[in-house]
Amino acid sequence: MQVTRASDYAVRVMIHLASLPEGERQSLPQLAAATDAPESFLAKILQALSRAGLILARRGKIGGFELLPIGRQASMRDVIEAMEGPLVLNVCLLSGDPCERKHQCPSHRVWVKAQEALLNVLGTSMISELAAERTPQTVNIDLKKDEA
Repeated sequence: MQVTRASDYAVRVMIHLASLPEGERQSLPQLAAATDAPESFLAKILQALSRAGLILARRGKIGGFELLPIGRQASMRDVIEAMEGPLVLNVCLLSGDPCERKHQCPSHRVWVKAQEALLNVLGTSMISELAAERTPQTVNIDLKKDEA
């Protein structure tokens, strides 16, 4: 299993937005630069995050994207599931469709433990905590003075 590029960018943009002061908006080009994501692809990701109620998208001169309070409280699991739907390691773990072989399958209990571990790690990795750990990007400034 591999997280999609869309989910990776979604987590990046959520962490970036969470590192901004509450209520601050950024434009698509600013977000694309901050997350190293292509603008056209990021636009689709931002739409999905907006539909999930994690961010607010505003059009116009004072438009941009900002993190909603619920987005500030989101986990990595919330963000990934907003992009991809429920995370399931194996079809035998789908809810509502019990595996007929689970009592005779030795690997079922391993899948269950792995699923629980995955959901626990992603569910307890909070976007706001990750944003607080983020090291701010520094700008290289040449401090040499003219020697004339």
